Amino acid sequence: MRDAYHEELDSIGEGLVEMARLVGSAIGRATTAMLDADLKLAEAVIAADQKIDDLQHDLEARAIALLARQQPVATDLRIVVTSLRMSADLERSGDLAQHVAKLARLRFPNRAVPRDLHATILEMGQLAQRLMAKAAEVIITKDVDLALQLEQDDDEMDLLHRTLFQHLMDDRWKHGIETAVDVTLLGRYYERFADHAVSVAKRVVYLVTGEHADELQQSEAPVEGA
Repeated sequence: MRDAYHEELDSIGEGLVEMARLVGSAIGRATTAMLDADLKLAEAVIAADQKIDDLQHDLEARAIALLARQQPVATDLRIVVTSLRMSADLERSGDLAQHVAKLARLRFPNRAVPRDLHATILEMGQLAQRLMAKAAEVIITKDVDLALQLEQDDDEMDLLHRTLFQHLMDDRWKHGIETAVDVTLLGRYYERFADHAVSVAKRVVYLVTGEHADELQQSEAPVEGA
């Protein structure tokens, strides 16, 4: 019975990794659909979100069943509860990728992103995909140091987000209000996607150490004058 129980715990972890890989792929494909005005690819990303939702619902059902049947305590309880929260983060990430694809579909056959912002949006999409790939690696390896690195990596996304706003606020902006709204939404989607990847990594830190990432970083920070 205990072997079956731990196999089920492992299976939940594997499901989280699959979700992370799917949403990472989704944001990359949605970005391509956006920049290339590729309607077929946008539709594929939108449709594929159902698989992510189904995975999340399945993981949630299995986690709740484990709680009911096994009544886990200590570390095992932390694994189940943290897995539930991670699956929610990943499902929301999938929704954000879908939002990008839906915007591409809405503006087809035109492109929502002006040519002079293509490089910035491409970089945001690629960075979002890398962050989620690293989050998947963290789930697999339970590497606390790697998990803590994600928050530093996210600073790059924040910088790109600010770059978008600098373009929007520039007096030389010539692309109109509708495009400004589209670019604002896109920036927000990518920023929130990155935040969810960081959140997943932080939850792994809690799973492994029993401490929240922020508390762990404060305890390890050097004391001034020491």
